[in-house]
Amino acid sequence: MYPIRFRDEEHERFYVQMLEDRQCSDSYHRALFYTLGISKDTRSHIRDLFDFSNGGIKPESLSASWQTGSSIRVCRLAFNLWNGWTEAGGERYSTPHELFDCSFAIYFFEAIRLRYPDYCQSQERIFRKLTEHIR
Repeated sequence: MYPIRFRDEEHERFYVQMLEDRQCSDSYHRALFYTLGISKDTRSHIRDLFDFSNGGIKPESLSASWQTGSSIRVCRLAFNLWNGWTEAGGERYSTPHELFDCSFAIYFFEAIRLRYPDYCQSQERIFRKLTEHIR
């Protein structure tokens, strides 16, 4: 497995802590908690976004007053990677153009790689070369 690119130390700490707390590190959990950990807003509202007692997402949190354009993008991608969730009616932030049109895009690619590791292995070398130029 390749090293995971984190936005900052808080992102990495959150990711590790969530996987330890859930005692589960399958691709669903890795992608969900990695993605929700990208934004400070989503990290601080994790209990509004994920039901730890039932182990499910809370899509109703997308309309919370604390949400921003970027945090909504983070949540929509995280929810979709979790179980294929999409909002009925084709609301905003549902296409790649709308989701990836923000500063978190490079981390969104990382989330997709965490969720679908078997499909992304052959692209790993190419992806690393591309992201090295961004640093």
